[in-house]
Amino acid sequence: MAFVAAVTKKSSIARGIKRPSTPYLLLIPGLAWLFLFFVYPLINLASTSTQTPAASGEIGAYVQSFRFANYFDAISGAKEQFIRSIIYALIATVVALVISYPLAYAIAFKSGKWKNLLLVLVVAPFFTSFLLRTIAWKQILGDQGPVVTVLRFLHILSPQTGLTASAFAVVTGMTYNFLPFMTLPLYASLERIDPRVLEAAGDLYANAITTFRKVTFPLSMPGVVAGTLLTFIPAAGDYINATLLGNPRTKMIGNVIESRFFEIVDYPTAAALSFLLMAAILVLVAVYVRRSGTEELV
Repeated sequence: MAFVAAVTKKSSIARGIKRPSTPYLLLIPGLAWLFLFFVYPLINLASTSTQTPAASGEIGAYVQSFRFANYFDAISGAKEQFIRSIIYALIATVVALVISYPLAYAIAFKSGKWKNLLLVLVVAPFFTSFLLRTIAWKQILGDQGPVVTVLRFLHILSPQTGLTASAFAVVTGMTYNFLPFMTLPLYASLERIDPRVLEAAGDLYANAITTFRKVTFPLSMPGVVAGTLLTFIPAAGDYINATLLGNPRTKMIGNVIESRFFEIVDYPTAAALSFLLMAAILVLVAVYVRRSGTEELV
């Protein structure tokens, strides 16, 4: 009875003690930042997307009329660029995965003492401006650049054919610029694989291809999913590569949104296209994550 009384007394004292408020106070700066620079802009963008031109006819003057038909008008006028953006982003993501997986595998399992140096080289492009890196590709793929020179020497390209101002140049620039976003998650996932698991597969008479297909690749799926998402999402909304490396026939939805905001000053259409792009990406990401069996990542 004395033990029960002591336990009851301690529990009553514990109930009387208030939980410390410090953890909640520490959340305030982060929540304020999130509201000011994410939630509020989204609310403002949603409000702008349903506006109509003011009666005064002044450029850039709009009033709230809750015209949801703006979304249908926006997508009907930019359907081609919208589809092109998704296709370019998918191609860039697949190419980046094909390039990054062997690279990440080599760094994780074969690099030895050079591992840190190779990781620095992967991250090194981030030390240079995104804009400068894209302009550099304009020079690399130019008519006098090394790529075109070699391809013409091998008679793969004719003397009149170039690579700049083309869909190939746009996808190449996107792949290069977002390659580290693919490589680093893959490396992190592969590096966590216990080598003894791979040795066990060999002990069970699995060859290298079977070990990779049945063990290595499934265990690295979280890195594959994370890398593809980190590459596809910014690539779908990119407009720098299409502006510098493309032509009018390779414009993406990001170019349309940028021109609507800053050149045509059609804020409702630009806001509607932005929301439609976000919605399309969210749907594609949700389907992809669910099909890949890694729902815990989102």
